[in-house]
Amino acid sequence: MGNIKEDHGLMFTSYPDLVNINQLKEMLGIGINLAYRLVRNKTIPSVKVGREYKIPKRNVIYYLTNQN
Repeated sequence: MGNIKEDHGLMFTSYPDLVNINQLKEMLGIGINLAYRLVRNKTIPSVKVGREYKIPKRNVIYYLTNQN
């Protein structure tokens, strides 16, 4: 196994740098309600553009790799 930062760069390579709620749901294998809850309560930081949440992919990776 290589450098941890290098390994994290390989996660979710098929997804764009900014993902939407449906992509977040797919990435984490969760339901739509939980996906909305994670962004609304800022567990996974995002930006709301118009009516849609934009979630930086790095925030999803950070969320996954820093769960205790």
